[in-house]
Amino acid sequence: MTAPADEGASAPLAFARAAALGLTDTPRWLPCQYLYDAVGSRLFEEITGQPEYYPTRTEAGILEGGAAAMAARTGPVSLIELGSGSSRKTSLLLDAYTRAHGSLTYVPVDVSESAIRGAEQRLAEQHPAVESAGIVGRYEEAFPLFRKHTPSMVMFLGSTIGNFNHGESQRFWGQVARALEPGDFFLLGVDLVKDRDVLEAAYNDAAGVSARFTNNLFVRMNRELDAGLDVDAIEHVARYNDEWQRIEIFARFATAQVVRIEPLGLSIPVDAGETVMTEISRKFVLDHLEPYVQLFGFDVVERYTDERNWFGVLLLQRRKD
Repeated sequence: MTAPADEGASAPLAFARAAALGLTDTPRWLPCQYLYDAVGSRLFEEITGQPEYYPTRTEAGILEGGAAAMAARTGPVSLIELGSGSSRKTSLLLDAYTRAHGSLTYVPVDVSESAIRGAEQRLAEQHPAVESAGIVGRYEEAFPLFRKHTPSMVMFLGSTIGNFNHGESQRFWGQVARALEPGDFFLLGVDLVKDRDVLEAAYNDAAGVSARFTNNLFVRMNRELDAGLDVDAIEHVARYNDEWQRIEIFARFATAQVVRIEPLGLSIPVDAGETVMTEISRKFVLDHLEPYVQLFGFDVVERYTDERNWFGVLLLQRRKD
């Protein structure tokens, strides 16, 4: 679960078309970026603090332990963060890079304008040696700007890569490889395959924040698409798929409902018991992932993990074609 926020989407019509496409497909789904309006982004931050949700604090521990070595290995570079969200974990890297190299350019990229502006304000207070140049937009909108900041290290943390299916992953790595200059770096955070009970608990926290996060998508649909949904009759379901090595998150309709998509004049019936997939979170095995990224022109410079081997951070470098 990660935060590629989308509160600034061009908005209702794009949302309406995306919702109509997913809800008329078989099986039904909704694009995960629409989970992250302003309320969804706040709920996600709350999820990351739940005792069951280990990824954020585990990755932060890895970054805290490895940041100085990363700064020494890459030398002075601009830091570009895709899906930056609140940029809180990034402070660990900014501290290490400013200690090692002095001033620094940091480019957070997020579709949530409020996340970008909030992060920039905190960074100005906490890291006066950092020049922040935030980009409000989707990942791919930032790719053409990578060369402007070379030498650079692009950061994709929080296992956000796990939200991509296989086709989306291939497209992403191909685009990133073309956008980076040879010698530029890429820092990737990935959640690793582990016991089912640990994984499922992380996405079904006892406090119910994950359930509120899923349901907020339908609150947003009511507000922006006039969907007319009884949100209290929609249940959060998160389970681990062993075959695909991923958490799958669904909204299950406890009662039959009709989803209106007012901007398109559509009404879509959903039966009681039907599910709508809202998000996936793939889990990885580093020995499989490393040769995969090498196919796209990246060398693995260093791998970092925690003592339980629950989470991994890979420092990659774009090699010459």
